Amino acid sequence: MTRLALGVSYDGSPWRGWQSQPHGQTVQDQFQRAVHQFITEPVATVCSGRTDAGVHALEQVVHLDTPVNRSLESWTRALNGLLPPSISVNWVKPVTNDFHARFSATARTYIYVVRNDRIRSPLVHRRVGWVFYPLNLTLMKEAAARLLGEHDFSSFRASECQAASPVRDLQQVDIEQHGVYYVFTFKANAFLHHMVRNLMGMLIYVGLQRMTPESVTTLLHDKDRRLAPPTFAPDGLYFARVDYPDSFNLPQLSAQENFKLHFGFLG
Repeated sequence: MTRLALGVSYDGSPWRGWQSQPHGQTVQDQFQRAVHQFITEPVATVCSGRTDAGVHALEQVVHLDTPVNRSLESWTRALNGLLPPSISVNWVKPVTNDFHARFSATARTYIYVVRNDRIRSPLVHRRVGWVFYPLNLTLMKEAAARLLGEHDFSSFRASECQAASPVRDLQQVDIEQHGVYYVFTFKANAFLHHMVRNLMGMLIYVGLQRMTPESVTTLLHDKDRRLAPPTFAPDGLYFARVDYPDSFNLPQLSAQENFKLHFGFLG
């Protein structure tokens, strides 16, 4: 058996998230169906992190085990020919059997793109989030700085989150403005269910001056989801990068490089 790691990107708009479901309308279902068609063998796949319905991926990392010997180029070309246009395989790499797409990961990065304008754009519908009222960049950056480090993020986890511990190490929260677009980058060792979307909801509230940056510290201390702002929409949320030890030598791009491949017009 050969273990392969694959870098996969997708538009999450047509799909009900990554994880396989009985109706088959998920990214994993489509991906496994394409692999089965290619190698004519049933296959189970493991991803680096499950994404919700409507959430996109610049680079989701997947691993699978296969008894079939095919060239890496044939894997890429065949799967891209069999997958729907909203899902693409960017690279394929053989890895050692100790590689695990989820458990070998050391960090994950998400990027949110938000359009801040009084008129929504139909041309980027579901590709970016949208906020009508003006956002205050300075206040949002001040709030973001208060999130950095290791904290109990109970105020920002979904009620159905099954993680054993709510403690996470948030290593990066950057916010950049490009005209009417804001780009938010979040990096952590791991994320709780809906954590990024809940953090976004809070940062948007700060940007709209509905709460103060100091409120972030209070929310972290209170550890109560009911006290925090609403969950932000999945529109504009991208799973951008998964970090692994260098020893696996995966042909990955940085989160910023992946982002620029698709959003170069934002600088």
